[in-house]
Amino acid sequence: MDLQKFVEGLDTNASMFSFDRLPDGSFSELRIMGANNGFKAMFALNPMAPKYEPGLPARAFFYDPNFENFCYRCASEKKPLYSYVNAHGSWLTGMYLPVESDTEGTFNCCYILTVSRELESEKMSKRSSEIANAVLDMNIKLNKEQDFVKAITGAVRDIKQICSSNLCSIVIVDNRTQACTFINENGENNEYMHRLASSMGRTPYEVAVSWNRDLAGSDCLLLDDLTVIKERDPEWYDSLNAWGINSIVLYSIKFNNELVGFIWAANFDVTSMMKIKETLELSTFFIGAVIANHQLLQRLEVMSMFDMLTGVNNRNAMNKRTDSLSGYKPNDLGIIFTDLNGLKVVNDKFGHNAGDKLLQRAVAIIKKVFDDMEIYRAGGDEFVIICPDISKDELDRRVASLREEMNGTDDVSFAVGVGYFSGDYDIREAMKIADENMYLDKQHYYAEHPEKKRK
Repeated sequence: MDLQKFVEGLDTNASMFSFDRLPDGSFSELRIMGANNGFKAMFALNPMAPKYEPGLPARAFFYDPNFENFCYRCASEKKPLYSYVNAHGSWLTGMYLPVESDTEGTFNCCYILTVSRELESEKMSKRSSEIANAVLDMNIKLNKEQDFVKAITGAVRDIKQICSSNLCSIVIVDNRTQACTFINENGENNEYMHRLASSMGRTPYEVAVSWNRDLAGSDCLLLDDLTVIKERDPEWYDSLNAWGINSIVLYSIKFNNELVGFIWAANFDVTSMMKIKETLELSTFFIGAVIANHQLLQRLEVMSMFDMLTGVNNRNAMNKRTDSLSGYKPNDLGIIFTDLNGLKVVNDKFGHNAGDKLLQRAVAIIKKVFDDMEIYRAGGDEFVIICPDISKDELDRRVASLREEMNGTDDVSFAVGVGYFSGDYDIREAMKIADENMYLDKQHYYAEHPEKKRK
C-alpha cells in the first residue's frame, strides 16, 4: 500500500506512522511513512526538524510519549482510538486508525488531527458510558461539597481508585501568588509538597514550573518507564527513585488555557493507561473549573478586606477581626488609633493625588514600626493597629518609636491614641477608649497648629 498516497487522499491534517515488533516483543521507534500538506506544514514549525522524507523517525520532528502510546496501541491492537486534549496552546482532536500493513510484523497507524483555539463541548462528551459515568459522579460530588478542600480531597480519592495508584494528589497552582497547595486523600498536606520540593532543591512553585516544562507542551505524562523524566528533569527523576516510584501520571489542570494545577499519581495500573487518560482528559476540565472559581472567590475576598491605596487591611477586615475578638480575646491586648493630621489641607491645596501620596508615606511609617502587627485603614485618614499578646513596655516602646519616626519627617504627623488591656475586658469598649485618647491627642495638635485644622 502507498501510505503517502493514502494520507494525501484525506482533506484534513493526516499522517501515517509505522513501527515493527522486535524479537523481544517490544516495538521499534515510530517512523513517519506519509504526511499530507497540512501535516508537513506543522513539521516545518519546528526549526530543528529535518526536511520531511518518508521513513524518518517521528522523534526527529516531535516527541510526545502519550501520542506514541496511542499509536502503538491503536495499530497493535487493531482498535481505533480517540483523544481530545488541551495541549500546545490549542484543543487537539486526534483520531487514531489502524491500517493494514503489507509486511508481517509491521504496523501502521493513521493519525488525523483537527486543531481548534476554542473548546468544543460536543467533542469533550465523546466518551464511553463507563468513563462518562465515572466523571459525572466525580463532578456531582465536586460541586455538591461546599468546602473546597473536602471537594478536592474527594476527587483525589476517586482518581486514586481510577488509576489504582499507591499515591495520588492534586497540586493547586496560583500563578499570581506563586503558591502551591498539596491535597491528597487525607486532605491538605503542604508539608509533603515541601519535602518533595526540598528533595529537588526547589520551592513548591518551582516544582510546578518544572512540571509544566517537563510536559513539553503536552497535557500529560503517563509513563510506565521513567526514561523520559530522566532525560527532561534529572533532579525529579532522582527524587522519584528515592521515593520508590517507577510509574507516574502527571496531568495538567487548566481553565481557559491557564494552568491552575496538576493531578499527580504514582505507581499506577499501567495496564489501564488508555482508560486513565480518557477519564482524566474529561475530569481535568471540571476540576479546573472548580479550582478557578475557588481562586476567583479568594481574590474577591482579599479585595474585600484590602485597602488598595495603602496596602493594609480595610475597615471590613477590621470589623471581622473585632467580631472574632469578641469570642476569643488574648490575655494582653494593645490598641492604637492614629489619625493623619492635616490631610484635608493637603487635599485642598495640592489635590487628592498629593493627599494619597501623603497617606502612603504615613502607612510606610506605621509599617516600619508595626509590620508584625495587624494594621487597618478604618477610614479616610484613620488607621487602627491591633497588637495581640504584647507587653505594656513593648507597646510603649513602639508608640515612642512611631512618634520618633513621625517627627523625623517634614509632612507626616499623627494623632495617636493608645489603650492597653489585660485580663477581663470588652473589645469594643477597649477600642472606644483608644479612639477617645486619639481624639484628645488630635485636639492638642490642632491647638498648637490651628492653620491645619479642618474647615
